[in-house]
Amino acid sequence: AELKESLEARRADAGGTKLATVCEEAQCPNIGECWNGGTATIMLLGDTCTRGCKFCAVKTDAAPEPPDETEPWNTADAVANWGVDYIVLTSVDRDDLPDGGAGHFAQTVGLLKFRRPELRVECLVSDFAGDAAAVRTLARSGLDVFAHNVETVERLQPMVRDRRASYAQSLAVLRRAKEFGNCDR
Repeated sequence: AELKESLEARRADAGGTKLATVCEEAQCPNIGECWNGGTATIMLLGDTCTRGCKFCAVKTDAAPEPPDETEPWNTADAVANWGVDYIVLTSVDRDDLPDGGAGHFAQTVGLLKFRRPELRVECLVSDFAGDAAAVRTLARSGLDVFAHNVETVERLQPMVRDRRASYAQSLAVLRRAKEFGNCDR
């Protein structure tokens, strides 16, 4: 109850913005660790994923609602008012978008850094369907940490993750992020 009240208070402080958190949408078991430690995790690009990984509780649909074009600004405004030092931006997979949402992430990072240059920004992202240009867009956005979950060992991938994801694709995304950006400051 205390965590829910904390989230509601932060939303109210931000003018009631409609920010989604992965903590709630995915029923994350680590919600207490993050919120009690002062880290906020915002889920961009809506609350509906285009994939269907077996371990995740997020809603799925092949054609989710289009992203909210004002979300990058709303996110920056809300986070600037929260006073946190570290923010994690994550999202559902958006295979329906040409860049998988990389541009939306990059715009959000830029606005966050404009509002609070000292803010540390981590982006925990999808594999962007292996699109190197999308990885480059985000890796060069000014973020502090580029993160991507491999989720499980290679031999269990087909049983756990959506068929459009793979262990090799995940490793390639991480390799490209390191090549394209200065993500290990």
